[in-house]
Amino acid sequence: MAVNKVYPDAAAALAGVLRDGMTIMSGGFGLCGIPTALIEAIRDAGVRDLTIISNNAGIDDAGLGLLLQTRQVRKMISSYVGENKTFAQQYLAGELEIEFNPQGTLAERIRAGGAGIPAFFTRTGVGTLIAEGKEVREFDGVQYVMERGLRADLAIIHAWKGDTEGNLTYRKTARNFNPIMATAARLTVAEVELLVEPGEIDPDHIQTPGVFVKRLTALVNVHKRIEQLTVRKRA
Repeated sequence: MAVNKVYPDAAAALAGVLRDGMTIMSGGFGLCGIPTALIEAIRDAGVRDLTIISNNAGIDDAGLGLLLQTRQVRKMISSYVGENKTFAQQYLAGELEIEFNPQGTLAERIRAGGAGIPAFFTRTGVGTLIAEGKEVREFDGVQYVMERGLRADLAIIHAWKGDTEGNLTYRKTARNFNPIMATAARLTVAEVELLVEPGEIDPDHIQTPGVFVKRLTALVNVHKRIEQLTVRKRA
């Protein structure tokens, strides 16, 4: 019996999934490859006390910044958050908990979680604040700090193309954190720019197999903002 994974919109795709206090992985880097429609649906649902795992927190009026504005986020597990003033204000006021990670460490924690690896050792962060309270072990005369793999209740991801069975492919830089997050959550929901029938994606081009994706929705309008617009000055 075929399972219908396609939902009419982001709100429907998240229906019955969201709850207060859950942990959510959100794909993207800056504003590139972020699941905009799914983030907006989470905002509109009003769930609170969320722990968000994401490389960054968007900007003040876009991406995960929308959830910070409505104070739905209790904790961020992130790497780079320098573009969001709301983030900084809430953190400095003691209203937002932050677990900072070196960027490569964050990516590997997510990948490890998806691969069923509970922990791993890395040289990154040894002798710094990153290593405080963590196990440090010596291998071949070198110190390494132990980092735990990350898992989430829900992963929300953005893909360029997907078929109705949930097989996904990403476009260029938008690939970033999306594929590893798709493997590291109890439930993965994807938004896609192009929805096609099974067989229309070359099997060699599938970067996230449909077995990892339980729900998906096709975007009606795709608006891609540029975080830092840099252009050559006119003569």
